[in-house]
Amino acid sequence: MKRLGLERRKMLAGYVYIAPWLVGFVLFMVYPLVYSLWISFHDVEGVGSFRLKYVGFLNYKHAFVLDPQFVPLFFSVIQDTVINTPLIIVFSLIIAILLNRNMKGRAFFRAAFFLPVLIGSGMVLQQLLYAGVGQKTLVNGIGLPQSAFLYMGPTFSQMVFDLLSRLTLIFWKTGVQILLFLAGLQGISPSLYESSKCDGATEWEMFWKITLPLISPVILLNLVYTLVDSFTDVTNRIMLYIRNVGFVKIELGYAAALGWMYFAFIFALIVIVFAASKRLIFYSGER
Repeated sequence: MKRLGLERRKMLAGYVYIAPWLVGFVLFMVYPLVYSLWISFHDVEGVGSFRLKYVGFLNYKHAFVLDPQFVPLFFSVIQDTVINTPLIIVFSLIIAILLNRNMKGRAFFRAAFFLPVLIGSGMVLQQLLYAGVGQKTLVNGIGLPQSAFLYMGPTFSQMVFDLLSRLTLIFWKTGVQILLFLAGLQGISPSLYESSKCDGATEWEMFWKITLPLISPVILLNLVYTLVDSFTDVTNRIMLYIRNVGFVKIELGYAAALGWMYFAFIFALIVIVFAASKRLIFYSGER
């Protein structure tokens, strides 16, 4: 047997690493996905024993023609994601650069930024947001007196509250991205920075010429992760609406159609992101 080359060994190691996920996906996900696509073209009658009535693309047409809630919710979710994603990426990159420096208490700050991922995910974060923690926390934290909002007027006050709520959500959503950026930053050879300093490069020049190109694959990874996490979050209004249609109104065929349209949009967006970033990502060793 011929000895495997380095690239083939890396490829084999990658397949071994994702093998448990592939096995689980084939055993537990393929059939439900195919079946949900099948029932999206049907009207489901009954709960205990499904009775399917073929309706073609009627469920898909219903979402855009007859449903007054789906399209506004869909565009609202897209708007929130477009605003939040760049803010999350930039904020997590800045924090990762700061935490990558030699400083006292670095391990504590790393744990502090990742802690919200552990205690503030899923239903916990949903209940906190419903309780207004996004607005109250930052308002009290920065010491804004409530009387100050009386002089702003209701419109401007609501804008301030919405901004504070969005910032709180961004702070809680950056833990994983910070860790990924830290891993990417620590993979950059210190000799690159030392040689550039000898040539008179400034910190700003080293960031644009060394740091940013070498962590561009991590930026792409974080971008994809943030998009998927935002679109599938438990607080996502489209996800809540699809769950309500399927398990409260018991319109399983229509809920399946909504879910597949939503999935198709996310999948197409990820493909566009990969295609658009193909020339912007720098892989050392290939160029």
